[in-house]
Amino acid sequence: MANADSIFQRALSSILTEIFDGPPGDAAYLLNPGDPGLLKQLRSIDAKKASSRPMPGQTTIANHVDHLLFGFTLFNRWVAGEENPWADADWGASWKRGTVTDAEWRTLCDKFEREVKAWQKAVAAGGRAGTEWSDLTASGAISSAAHTAYHFGAIRQILAAMGK
Repeated sequence: MANADSIFQRALSSILTEIFDGPPGDAAYLLNPGDPGLLKQLRSIDAKKASSRPMPGQTTIANHVDHLLFGFTLFNRWVAGEENPWADADWGASWKRGTVTDAEWRTLCDKFEREVKAWQKAVAAGGRAGTEWSDLTASGAISSAAHTAYHFGAIRQILAAMGK
């Protein structure tokens, strides 16, 4: 019988795979079967769309991606051994990048994908080396999936508002 940590680990890894890479096979819990996932969705968007505001004063896709990148960078710093990278995190600063050039958009997507893949690898390996999942760390890890799913939905709504 599998222990609770390994069940949790596999389930969270599966959800993260679905969000970022699309549902594997017929198993889909958040997205529709055949959905490309967030990483491919972002690669299909050009810098102009990523920088467009569907309505004045609203956020852009680039804002959402930069915000998510900031969060995954913190998760990966924690996995690498930093005790509390969230202690002095400036979440407001993670919303400052509203517009991007083509080169900036490619760089942002590349950095985002690297951080996401590092986080997926860490979760699949059991989280932070040398520690077991606790209520706090498991909740934080689950929030990475839920938070990303929220922003993925927001990105899709921005695209829909632009008629894309």
